[in-house]
Amino acid sequence: MCNSLIAKYNVAGPRYTSYPTVPYWDSDTFFLKAWKQKIIKSFKSTNASQGISLYIHLPFCESLCTFCGCHKRITKNHSVEIPYLKSILQELELYIELFGEKPIIKELHIGGGTPTFYSPENLQMLMEGLLRRVQKAKEYEFSFEGHPNNTTIEHLEVLASFGFNRVSYGVQDYNDTVQRAIHRVQPIENVIRATEDARKVGYTSISHDLIFGLPFQKKKHIRKTIEITTQLRPDRIAFYSYAHVPWMKGNGQRGFKDADLPSAEEKRAMYALGKKLLLEAGYVEIGMDHFALPSDSLYTALKNKTIHRNFMGYTNSKTDVMIGLGASAISDSWTGFAQNEKGIEAYQDLVSKGIIPVFRGHMLTDEDLIIRQHILNLMCRFETSWHTDELKNSSFPIILEQLREPETDELIFLKPDGIQVAEKGKPFIRNICMAFDLRLHREKPETQLFSMTI
Repeated sequence: MCNSLIAKYNVAGPRYTSYPTVPYWDSDTFFLKAWKQKIIKSFKSTNASQGISLYIHLPFCESLCTFCGCHKRITKNHSVEIPYLKSILQELELYIELFGEKPIIKELHIGGGTPTFYSPENLQMLMEGLLRRVQKAKEYEFSFEGHPNNTTIEHLEVLASFGFNRVSYGVQDYNDTVQRAIHRVQPIENVIRATEDARKVGYTSISHDLIFGLPFQKKKHIRKTIEITTQLRPDRIAFYSYAHVPWMKGNGQRGFKDADLPSAEEKRAMYALGKKLLLEAGYVEIGMDHFALPSDSLYTALKNKTIHRNFMGYTNSKTDVMIGLGASAISDSWTGFAQNEKGIEAYQDLVSKGIIPVFRGHMLTDEDLIIRQHILNLMCRFETSWHTDELKNSSFPIILEQLREPETDELIFLKPDGIQVAEKGKPFIRNICMAFDLRLHREKPETQLFSMTI
C-alpha cells in the first residue's frame, strides 16, 4: 500500500459504532422523559415483529489489560458480583414496567469487563432472573465474551443451558513480549482448552479477537498469531487495529511509551499480512476488521444483505431496539441513543431508587437518520446509494465534495446515485465514512477525541 496514502489518511477519526458519535451527544439537554418516549415508541412498533437486542455490561476484571479502552473496575473482591447482578435485573424491571409487556429477545450479548470474572453459579442466577422476565424469539442468538485464562467448562455449560450458542475469546497476540507489555499473559494452552471446551459443549460459533498495532508487535508476531489462529479454526475472527487513546480517563494505556508502538506504515503492513493469511485460510472479509468462515451465520447474513452493526459489533440481523443494562451501557431506539451512568455506585444508586440510570444521549434529527443509514451501509457492505429522496437531503453537496478526494485516490467508485468502496479503499473505510459525517465537518473537536484511523 502506498505510504503517501497512509500518511494522508492517517488522521484521528471515529470507529462509527453510532452516528452521531458519542462526543456529539449531550448530557446538559438530554432528558430522561424524552428517552422514555423514544424507546416506548420503537418498542411498541417492533417488539412483536423484530424482537429486541439486549446487551449486559459486566465491568469487573481481576487485572488491568493495558490495551483496553472499555469501562471496567479492577478488583479481586468477588463479593461485588451478586449486588451488581441484582442491579442489572432491577434495571431490566424498570424497562419492562415502561413497556408494559415482555420483551422478545432476539439477541443477547454479555460483555465487559470480564464476564467470566463471575462464578458460573452467579451467571446462572442472572440468567434465571432474566429469562423469567422476558421471552425468547423463535430464532435467537445468545453470546458472551470469555477470557481464555478463566473461562471454565462450567461457565460454558451453564450459559449453554440457557441457549447461549456463541462465545468470543480475547486472544490479542501470542508473543510473550507483547503479552507482558499489555498485561495479558495468556498461554496458548489456555486458548486451545477454552476453544475445544466450547466445541465440546456445543457452541456453534466461536470467535477469536486479535489486535494489530500493539506495543513491541512486529509483522512476524502477526504471522505467528494468525497461523496459530487458523489452525484452531474459530468460526469468526475480529482483527482489530489497536486504538491508542491514553488521554481517556481510566483506560490504563499509560503502561508503555508511544515510541513502543508500531508506526502507521508498520500497522498497515501488519493488517495487510493478516488479511492475506486469513483469506488464504478460507476466511471471508465481513465489514470492517471482521472475518468469518463461509459456514458461519455472519457470512450468510453478508450474502443475504441482512448484516447489521451496533454497539455489540456485527450481528446477523437488525433490531430497531437495543437495551443496554449495566454501568456505562448504551441503549438504542434507532431514533435515539442513551448511555447509562459510568460509575458503578452512581448506576446502582439510581436503579435502587427506581430511576432508569441514563446520564447522556442524543435524539436523532431527520438528517442524522439519513447519515446514520449511509454510514451503516458502508460499514456493513462497503457501498451505499441515494437513489431515493429519503436517502438524501440539502447537505449532500457537502458530502459529494468530501468524496472527491477519495475518488481521485481510487479508494471509491462514485456513481450518480451512490458509491462503491474499491478493494484498495477498504482499509480506509473510516475515512470514507468521515466524508458523510456532517457533524464532524461543522464542529471539529478542539482536542483529539478519537484514535488514529490507521
